Amino acid sequence: MASSTVENYLKEILVVTIEDEITKVSMGQVARVLDVTPGTATAMAKNLERDGWVTYYPRVGVSLTRKGRKLAMSMLRRHRLLETFLVETLGLDWEEIHAEAEELEHAISEKVLEKLDEFLGRPRFDPHGDPIPSKGGVIQRIASKPLAEFSVNQQVRIESIIDQDKKFLKFARKAKLVPGEVFKITGKEDCADSITLKNIKGNFLNLGFRSAEKVLVLKVES
Repeated sequence: MASSTVENYLKEILVVTIEDEITKVSMGQVARVLDVTPGTATAMAKNLERDGWVTYYPRVGVSLTRKGRKLAMSMLRRHRLLETFLVETLGLDWEEIHAEAEELEHAISEKVLEKLDEFLGRPRFDPHGDPIPSKGGVIQRIASKPLAEFSVNQQVRIESIIDQDKKFLKFARKAKLVPGEVFKITGKEDCADSITLKNIKGNFLNLGFRSAEKVLVLKVES
């Protein structure tokens, strides 16, 4: 049986492979997403390879084995279903739920998880707009792109927020920068690294390019 630390490593490696559309994740990336030193990440990668969860490539990174991907996908499903439950049923704000789900996901049984999925109406996306893997380990691919890549006068719909930072999520919630909301890009200043949005109510919002990179959107017709 895998430890919670192993489950966390595998899940975060999987998330990086999905978001960056890659198969090998560098040890620097692993260290960053898990907030550990590169040395700690490398030592853990060697242990994960020993137990058959990953393939470790010295000075390159790691890739999930079939066994590792299966467990990682199961943990990601648990995490995102729990986040959905915490928001939709318990009424927690979405900037609070990541840490709570991190604690709960290691303890919940498969039986309870399936009942939870049924209770929630088998949701396809979590509150941040991220796809929830199916029981069989299939995850929907999203064609959305970072907001910063779009041009002035284009209208976009928010699909997901890829940053789990509490401060940014709180800001996004208050600014209605949440999945499903539609905005028009009314200004973009490369020299100032800023982008201006207008929502359907006519309210304006200014974002820096770094923040706009965290918001995934789809273009919609005006």
